[in-house]
Amino acid sequence: MPLLKLDKASLHFGTHVILDEVNLTISRGDKLGLLGRNGTGKTTLLKVMAGEAALDSGERWLRPGTRMARLEQTLPDADALTVYDVVAGGLEEAGKLLAEYYQLIQGEDMDALARVQQQLEAVDGWNLQQRVDTTLAQLQLPADATMGELSGGWRRRVALARALVSEPDILLLDEPTNHLDIPAISWLEEQLRNFRGCLILITHDRRFLQNVVNCIGELDRGHLSVWRGDYQGFLRHREQELEAEARANELFDKKLAQEEVWIRQGIKARRTRNEGRVRALKAMRSERSERRERQGRADFGVEEASRSGKIVAELEHVSHAFGDKQVIKDFSTIVQRGDRIGIVGPNGAGKSTLVKILLGQLTPDSGSVKLGSKLEIAYSDQLRGHLDPEKDLIDNVCGGRDFIEINGKNRHAISYLGDFLFSPQRVRTPVKALSGGEQNRAVLARLFSKPANLLVLDEPTNDLDIETLELLEEILLNFEGTVLLVSHDREFMDNVVTSLLILEGTGR
Repeated sequence: MPLLKLDKASLHFGTHVILDEVNLTISRGDKLGLLGRNGTGKTTLLKVMAGEAALDSGERWLRPGTRMARLEQTLPDADALTVYDVVAGGLEEAGKLLAEYYQLIQGEDMDALARVQQQLEAVDGWNLQQRVDTTLAQLQLPADATMGELSGGWRRRVALARALVSEPDILLLDEPTNHLDIPAISWLEEQLRNFRGCLILITHDRRFLQNVVNCIGELDRGHLSVWRGDYQGFLRHREQELEAEARANELFDKKLAQEEVWIRQGIKARRTRNEGRVRALKAMRSERSERRERQGRADFGVEEASRSGKIVAELEHVSHAFGDKQVIKDFSTIVQRGDRIGIVGPNGAGKSTLVKILLGQLTPDSGSVKLGSKLEIAYSDQLRGHLDPEKDLIDNVCGGRDFIEINGKNRHAISYLGDFLFSPQRVRTPVKALSGGEQNRAVLARLFSKPANLLVLDEPTNDLDIETLELLEEILLNFEGTVLLVSHDREFMDNVVTSLLILEGTGR
């Protein structure tokens, strides 16, 4: 039974084609994974489906009475709202009443409490309250905590709970695994596999895709192609499609070249030429000019500094706590040159704290930290804190200069940023207007512009498209320095690291 349809949906941003007469039918039971390069318009397509973005032409149809919920790519604000208020807000008007009731039962205004109780009874509020409580318990969320007290991963869980609590018929998820720890990702996989409604999600987590979806939609140059089956099957199908497209384009270009030679022949040929053949040539020229070429592959690498000393860092009996919470307890280790270490553990277990101690940015409560010699450190944090959202890429990555020194040679800033798939027009765009994946590529561009023999990457895979992700894997495997990697991307970790530091959340 169809729940949502797009019919010849078209959308342009200036000269940039986002959707070109896209047709799509979504039925109950469909679990669609949306793929495509960063900046192709996947999030915009999700907004079109949600009715939040208007089409230039074409139609969007939603079955009457269909409930829809959407998880946005950006984290909820770290404000003073309680977790309960935010989650209950997923139930719209009833949610506001539940949030008010939750506040009133902790006070003494009995008249207001009685009024809200009556209103809740009129909208089946007690069943909805049970749903909120169950969702909070399943995601192990602290109802009374404020959003400002939570880490990025916990705020992501709250946003998920808000989307799930309404039990929607269609659930739209934009990068749902970002900032989630591995246990939470496994829990979410199980929830979505058992979800009876329709699911549409954008993710670049390859294992998550394989485990959850039953069809793949790839947005490429404005066109959406849908493959029924799992992710691995889609990869094989796409390889065949790209080979067929390349062969067809090669034959077309060869025929066009032959016709161009014919039309330029001498006066005798022009006197006897076939006017139908001339018209066919004009049509071929037009078709060739309108062909949208597949975006090239990102091409970048790490500028390696001279080798560090054999010992990169040595920790002895290190302990650290935040108030009553012990995050590291009596921990000793040695990091040696060439190690590729993955750091994993639940959100809030202290992964970023451990990284800062290893880098000498944070002094532990007790124990000693010795850093090795000749260290050149490149550090990327998970919240993209090194980018100024108001400035463009030239300012953020190249310090406003037209040329940047890479591997001892001057390169034009636009050429360098082109290696990270930024067009000349895009490099002048403020960072706040870039997609999440484009912002993460900008972080990598800034990070890899400086010589380094120790790479420290905190959640580097968030929002990256799969092809850029695979290139980053390749670069890290070929990097001869030391890598410290915090990530919840299981496939990425399996492919890159040679050992793990596992934080259990109790200081161990």
